[in-house]
Amino acid sequence: MDHLKDMGLFVEVARAKSFRHAAETLGMPSSTLSRRINALEQSIGLRLLHRTTRHVDLTEAGQVYFERCARIVDEARLAHEQLADLIAQPSGTLRVSLPVDFAITFLAPHMPAFCQRYPGISFELDLSPRRVDLVVEPFDVAIRMGELPDSGLIARKLAEVPRYLYASRRYLDERGELREPSDLERHDCLLFPKEGKWTLKRGDLAREIHVNGKFRLNNVGMMHRLAVEGLGIAMLAQESVTHDLDEGRLCRVLPDWQAMPIAVHAISETRLLPAKTLRFIEYLAECLEQSRRDL
Repeated sequence: MDHLKDMGLFVEVARAKSFRHAAETLGMPSSTLSRRINALEQSIGLRLLHRTTRHVDLTEAGQVYFERCARIVDEARLAHEQLADLIAQPSGTLRVSLPVDFAITFLAPHMPAFCQRYPGISFELDLSPRRVDLVVEPFDVAIRMGELPDSGLIARKLAEVPRYLYASRRYLDERGELREPSDLERHDCLLFPKEGKWTLKRGDLAREIHVNGKFRLNNVGMMHRLAVEGLGIAMLAQESVTHDLDEGRLCRVLPDWQAMPIAVHAISETRLLPAKTLRFIEYLAECLEQSRRDL
């Protein structure tokens, strides 16, 4: 049992890369923590950590040991949390990485109800466009839209968000109405970098159209704003343009045709998730499904 306890202490030091920070997290003296790790290394017969006055790094043996121990320690902690969830509300800080446009359009409107349902959960939200490393960085879950790269991570599909084409009345008055998908080839489309074609569907019929435009960018919110300003046709989720349609800032283009929906996934490093993460994923899937039914 002492080995199991020391294993947990080692994992904390390896993650913090500091005896002092790990000791503060664990609520124990640094000297005690250092002594326990020394005893663990002696019992194993290998040095696990390179120590300097300012920093701690894993040795080759330490890296192998950490990769095995971290999963054991996390699963033991989660087992306790899931049992506790049977008699209490989930609690703790939930660290989520997600696209800023998704957060504003789809998540923010539903957060008051979630916070009322689970008052013990607080949030740290990372809305940067970068794809965080769920293995190395301390995130519980990442929300991703579109195609996923191959990885060893666990992906849970939450929904498919319908998308349509929109432009301002000023743009359509200047450039002309569109009657067929092929008309897109002579219009300015607001595109992602390296995007060169759109696929549109009408019932069972699908059309692939080559598209181009003056603007290529990696932010859907900016595409939305440029469309409102009359600078092109944008492919957007209906939820994001409701007020613009009601107030006449945008119009639906080719209303008989629908763009390909975009998948929404919850990505995690393991299938065994704490209760706070499971409740968040379930709630988000529930909200996305309700939004789809309300369209």
